[in-house]
Amino acid sequence: MRRTARLAAEDAGLMEAAAILKRGGLVAFPTETVYGLGADATNAEAVAGIYAAKERPSFNPLISHVDSFDAARIQGAFDETARKLAEAFWPGPLTLVVPVASTCTVSDLARAGLDSVGLRVPSHPLAHALLKATGRPVAAPSANRSGRVSPTDADHVLGDLDGRIDAVLDGGATDVGVESTIVACLGGMPRLLRPGGVPSEAIEALLGRRLEIGSEGAKNPVAPGMLASHYAPRAQVRLNATEIRPGEAALLFGAAPLQGSAQAKAQLNLSENGDPKEAAAHLFSYLRRLDASGVETIAVAPVPETGLGEAINDRLRRAAAER
Repeated sequence: MRRTARLAAEDAGLMEAAAILKRGGLVAFPTETVYGLGADATNAEAVAGIYAAKERPSFNPLISHVDSFDAARIQGAFDETARKLAEAFWPGPLTLVVPVASTCTVSDLARAGLDSVGLRVPSHPLAHALLKATGRPVAAPSANRSGRVSPTDADHVLGDLDGRIDAVLDGGATDVGVESTIVACLGGMPRLLRPGGVPSEAIEALLGRRLEIGSEGAKNPVAPGMLASHYAPRAQVRLNATEIRPGEAALLFGAAPLQGSAQAKAQLNLSENGDPKEAAAHLFSYLRRLDASGVETIAVAPVPETGLGEAINDRLRRAAAER
């Protein structure tokens, strides 16, 4: 990739940033917390580009940013508690994890295969203008390589990601400097999943009760900054298959057929060209489709542990784990 463009915080730069996002590119942009690495959340291949640029080792759920509460309600189902929090703290540094709405367009990959979605309406005027110009939810984890310090200005972004993303929209230094607070509203008591820009005391004061803390279990976190939790198929998952056994479904990778694949009850190929980015974009939806065929086992062809292959295999190992 050519060097990353630095776009000025003016109409021309804003329109160019929105155009890049709409065509599936990657743009870092400022929010009131830190700079986010944005991609069209409805486009799984674009979302896969985030993971590739960040060298992220697993497919954790990503926060999807929208420009208004009305836009958020297209993506998520808000109960009374979630609605009260959104009306009090949006726009602002609060992310709400809610069940997906029937009208949700956020991709499986951005949601890590879950039936919930993390949503935020940022208050930074440049972020708001970009989201409005883009006209769709934008997935945006922090704009740094995985495990490194979150960036609070455009120079930080370029120091980590120059040449790996299309552009950074330079809005100067961010105000808050820490990530958003994440609260899950998934039925029952609201739960604080990550402290951040909105103090938990302010949330508790609004609700008139204490927040539950953390995920409901170490194996079931549902938000960024926590251990990965993903869609687990009903069928068993058999990894590194070199042949397809009678009655199995086949999840293939690359052009080479597996022995017995002709007798598979159902089969899909993550990427006939052996492209890890394409494979990542298809991973969750293809697992769901094969699971829906009613097979007892999904046999998965080997995927190389290079680039996004590391994250794909991490997800597949979780899907295959004893449960």
